[in-house]
Amino acid sequence: MSKISVEDTNYSPNQLLRFGEKLLDLSVPKIMGIINCTPDSFYQESRFSKYDEIHREVERKINDGADIIDLGAVSTRPGAAEVSEQEELDRILPLVEQIHLHFPEVILSIDSFRARIAEACLNAGADMINDISASQFDSELIEVVSRHQCPYVLMHSRGTPQNMQELCEYDNLYVDLCLFFSEKKHLLRKHGIQDIILDPGFGFAKTLEQNYELLKMLDRFHFLELPIMVGLSRKSMIYKLLESSPEEALNGTTVLHTIALQQGAQILRVHDVREARETIRLMHQLQ
Repeated sequence: MSKISVEDTNYSPNQLLRFGEKLLDLSVPKIMGIINCTPDSFYQESRFSKYDEIHREVERKINDGADIIDLGAVSTRPGAAEVSEQEELDRILPLVEQIHLHFPEVILSIDSFRARIAEACLNAGADMINDISASQFDSELIEVVSRHQCPYVLMHSRGTPQNMQELCEYDNLYVDLCLFFSEKKHLLRKHGIQDIILDPGFGFAKTLEQNYELLKMLDRFHFLELPIMVGLSRKSMIYKLLESSPEEALNGTTVLHTIALQQGAQILRVHDVREARETIRLMHQLQ
């Protein structure tokens, strides 16, 4: 893992992420490996329920080159069933404690939009919060992130997983997202949060055509001076276009990862770590 101390460099928010006294260098793109402790995530191979399965998967993803592990206990795919806060906590907290115990060096991200879940997981050893709602579901989440001074993934979305695909009308997709991110960045800065990662939210309140429009103009979001993360892995924008399935979408995922890297993406959130690592190595060699 490419970590350096704060004293070793001048801190630049769009090139480095701060985890306490350590920094993660984003000058070479990094990989966030997905692990879902849910029964209903859209990609079956990413679902795990028992800790021994999760332990093996964390170890495999680290060995394959993951820089960050992203752990989620609630599916946020379109149409996903709602899960109570207590059930989410019961699913995720014991796993955070065990992962932190057995893999203390790994950066552990928590995929949650709830303040109580974030607080408990950060106290148990997690390092960052990945919030699909941009604090729209739980405004207290900002206070938790501010208090812990941890990196925060700011993702664009509309509505909830139950109705997001009914909310795909925009006056201008790029302008609307720029306004959204600018306002949210200002709010987070007011709360003293410095380490913000921008996620355009592929598949969230966007049509298939809008997803490709967004990917084509990804580099235009660099004016916000935030590192950009993309979540394209095996998504419906790939397999619906190719008339296949999530299980058959690895090749398409790699193609879109290549395009995202050309557009300056600095973190790839993926199911398939080894293939993403190879893509980054090849792209880095070209550059």
